Formats: sequence, structure tokens, C-alpha cells
Amino acid sequence: MKVLVTGAAGFVGAHLSRTLLERGDVVVGLDNLNDYYPIEHKRRRLRALEGRTGFTFVEGDLRDAAMLCDLFARERFDAVAHLAAMAAVRYSVQHPLIYGEVNVQGSMNLLDAARLNGNPTMVLASTGSVYGSSTPVPFSIDAAADKPLAPYPASKRAMELLAHCYHHLWKLPTTILRFFNVYGPAGRPDMMPWQWTYAILEGRELNLFGGGRLKRDWTYIDDIVAGFVAAIDRRLDWQILNLGCGNPVENLRFVEILEQLLGKPAIKKDTPTPPSEPLITYADISQTTAKLGWMPKIQVEQGLENFIRWMRDEKLI
Repeated sequence: MKVLVTGAAGFVGAHLSRTLLERGDVVVGLDNLNDYYPIEHKRRRLRALEGRTGFTFVEGDLRDAAMLCDLFARERFDAVAHLAAMAAVRYSVQHPLIYGEVNVQGSMNLLDAARLNGNPTMVLASTGSVYGSSTPVPFSIDAAADKPLAPYPASKRAMELLAHCYHHLWKLPTTILRFFNVYGPAGRPDMMPWQWTYAILEGRELNLFGGGRLKRDWTYIDDIVAGFVAAIDRRLDWQILNLGCGNPVENLRFVEILEQLLGKPAIKKDTPTPPSEPLITYADISQTTAKLGWMPKIQVEQGLENFIRWMRDEKLI
């Protein structure tokens, strides 16, 4: 199978690319190598992929519609794993316009290139943040998800709706996977596991929204990749599914685990919760299990242990 992985130098994209290559698939990795966070992390992930049999890297941007059409026409992909995006809820509050450019228009460019070139299987990464704060827990895929709290989840919900149009009009086989709080080795340095690890080690104050009582459905990277691979292989006609652990953890508990692993107490500061932050994320994964035969395997205690071990092995701490 020949698979296009967008965002191949990113956290999930690099892990997914490696998994597909290890099972014998051909992978074309697309990434624009932007500097939203230090590019050294993306280059480190790319170095682990380049030279592997079956891997080709293309530096390009989703906003370049002509480039995408040429790439699809040349490569004739069997499947597309769409992970490239502007992420991060809080950053989107400060920089909303680029989320429309990349996550909405860029994704539409990708969908259009696909429908013009053979209708490959489309698996698109979305976010559990689309559920906002008004959805009953656990978050069901049947919920309206019509009140996102920030430009990032709003842009992802717009992508989902556009994808449905392409499925409805041009029969593009599409699965949307809503990720919940992905973490693990080779993760993004702007996310909480990295930020809190360094704050603890450096003796800096650690801001805990709502006294640390917010809950997040932390989902380990290997579980996310397993769900993505299952969706590629199933080639569902149209489906939205949650990829989450289904076990929300209080931020205070998350910090306690880090304290134990690092052997150092955190300096905690109670901070008001921003309006962009829901009080809880909690995935109902029953439909994911039924449709893909997928279940998460790694709980947060083991996942954070793996993450800290990787940080030490890479001499990042």
C-alpha cells in the first residue's frame, strides 16, 4: 500500500510513518517544516525515517493546491493519513487566522486533490476539543460538537464538515479520528508533559488551572497510531470516531506521577481557567472498538514512565 502521511515530521506523523514502513508499506511523507516549535525536533524525527526502505520525503505546504494536485497525480496513493495542521488551543486564541488557512483551506486542498486522483482512503486527524464544554460526558460521536471554545477546534470541526461534503458528493471514503490529549516519546515540546517536566526540574512555578482539578483523557502515542492504522486498513465509507483512553485523569494526579518519576516536588500555582479550556475531556470509545476492533492499552502511569525514560535517553533532561 502506498500512503501519503501529511505532517510526517510531526509527533504523530513520524510515529505513524515508522509503523507503516515497518509493516512494508510505501510512505510519502509531506511536511512544511514550520517553526511553530523548534525545528530541531522535527529534523530529529525525520532523521529516524530517512534512509528507510520505502520512505520518501516531500517538503511542501497544504496551502499550495497545485503542488498537492501534482503530487497526487504522480504518486496515485492508496490511502492518505492527514495529520498536518496548526495545533494547540491556546496558541489559536492568539493567532486565529492561520488556523483557517491551514486547517480549513489546506485540508480542503487535500480533499480536492484526492477526489481528482482516484478517491484514496482518507483518514483525517481531528480533536476531542471539538466537543467544547456543553457536551455530556463521556463525549459521544453523536454529539453535535457545535460549540467549540477556540479557533483550533473550530477549524477542525470545519474540516470535518468539508470532508463530509466530499464524501457525499464524490464518494471519498473518509474516517475522522478525534484525538484526545496525545502524549509519549518524541512528543511536542509545547505540550503539558514537556512543559511540566521542565518546570518541576528547574524549580519554576507550575500553573494549574482550577487548582489542578481539570481532567484530561491522556492517550498514549502507540495507542493513537494503532487506531490510525486500523482506520486505514478498514476503509470505512464515512465515519467519525474517538481515539481516547476513556479514562480522564486530574491534572493534579498527572503532576503527582511526574513528581514521583523525577524525584522532585512541583511548585504548584492555582491559576484561573481560561475560557478556551474545557473542565474535562473524556472519550466514549465504544464505537471505535466496534468499528475498528481497537482498544487503548497504555494507562498514564506507564505512558509517563516511558516518556521520562525517553527524555533521559535522548539527554533532554
